[in-house]
Amino acid sequence: MKYDFTTIIDRKGKDALAVEKCPIEDAQLKEGFDKIPMWVADMNFATVPTVMEAMRERIEHPCFGYFIPREEYFSSIIKWQEIRHNVTGLEAEHIGYENGVLGGVMSAVNVLGSRGEKILVHAPTYIGFTNVLTNNGYHIVHSNLKLDENNIWRMDFEDMERKLKEEKIHMAILCSPHNPCGRVWERWELEKAMELYKKYDVYVISDEIWADILLNGNEHIPTQMVSEDARSRTIALYAPSKTFSLAGLVGSYHIIYNSYLRDRVRKESSLSHYNNMNVLSMYALIGAYKQEGYEWVDELCQVLSDNVNYACDYIEKHFEGVKVSKPEGTYMLFVDCTQWCDNNGKTIEDVLKAGAEVGVMWQDGRPFHGSCSIRMNLALPKSRVEEAFRRLSEYVFV
Repeated sequence: MKYDFTTIIDRKGKDALAVEKCPIEDAQLKEGFDKIPMWVADMNFATVPTVMEAMRERIEHPCFGYFIPREEYFSSIIKWQEIRHNVTGLEAEHIGYENGVLGGVMSAVNVLGSRGEKILVHAPTYIGFTNVLTNNGYHIVHSNLKLDENNIWRMDFEDMERKLKEEKIHMAILCSPHNPCGRVWERWELEKAMELYKKYDVYVISDEIWADILLNGNEHIPTQMVSEDARSRTIALYAPSKTFSLAGLVGSYHIIYNSYLRDRVRKESSLSHYNNMNVLSMYALIGAYKQEGYEWVDELCQVLSDNVNYACDYIEKHFEGVKVSKPEGTYMLFVDCTQWCDNNGKTIEDVLKAGAEVGVMWQDGRPFHGSCSIRMNLALPKSRVEEAFRRLSEYVFV
C-alpha cells in the first residue's frame, strides 16, 4: 500500500479522548497491559498527508483574522460528492457550514419543528441523537431495526408507518450508513422509506457522516438522490471528520437543495453567532479532498474491511453465544452478548469491566439501545485488533 496503516501511533499526552479516558467506570487497568482504544469513533491512523500539508502552508502566513470561505472549499466538496457518491446537480449555494453534524441536526430540527415534538429515529440509536434531542426538549419515537434471516439489519416499514400515522410524526432522522449497526442502505430501502415519508409529509434529516467508510465493496446511496421528492424534503449532513480522523478540528457541512429549508436552516444556525468555520478546518477539508485523499480512502476501506472480516470471523469461531451482524460500512461493531451472558451467568457489566481491565477499551452498547451489547471500534492497525481479540479470548470470553 502507498499509505501507512500499520504503524502504532502513541497518542498519550496528545489530548486524545480515546486514550486519556477509560470508558468503563470502576475498571482498573491490570499490570502488564496497555490500552487498546476501541470505543470513541475516531481512528488510530495518521490522516492523509495532504491535510497536514494544506494546514502547514496556511500556518506559514502569520495572520489569522476574520476570513471568508475559499471557492476551493466548495468546489472540493462538489467534486468529492460527484466522484465518490455519483451526486449530480450540486452547486455551491446548496452547501453550508455547520459546527459539527449534531449542531446541524439541531438547526434542522428547530426549523422543522418545535420543542415537545415527536421525531422518528431508528433503534439501535446513535447516542449523540439521543442526547441532543432530549436535551433540547424533543421526544424520540423509536422504530426498531430487525435482523433478517441473513443476519442483516433492516428497517421495519410496517412499524415505521404505524408510528408515523398514530403519533402524527412529521420529522425523522435517518442515519446512513447506520451507526452503530453499520448498515449501508440499499437503494430500494431508501426509496421505500422516502415514499413513506412523502406519504405522511415527513421531513428528513439524513446524517451521512459515515458515507465514505464503505466495507467489502458496498456502495453508499445519498438519500437526496433516490427521487426528486427526497431531494426536496431532505436535509443532509456530512463531514470529513470520520473519514480522515479530523473531529478535533470541527467542521461539517450541510447539503440542502430546497431553498425554503436552506434559508431557514442557515438563519437558525446563525442565531448563536458561533456557527462559523475555522480557517484551519477549511484547509483540512481542502487537503483531505485532494487527489491523494481519494487514494487514501480507497486504501483505508481495504484495511477496515480486512479488520472487520477478521473480527467477525474470530467472534463466530471463538466466542460461542456472542453475535454480531457484519457491518457494511463504518468501522464500528455492535456486538450482542445476550446469549453468552445467559450461558455463563455473567452480566454485561462483568464483560465490559473484564475487557477494560486487560486494556480492551470498548463501549457500553446500552446507551445505543442494545440491551446487552458492546460497541467496538476497529479503526486500528490490524496487529492491535488481533491483540485485542487474543486478550478477549484469554481473559474475557472464557
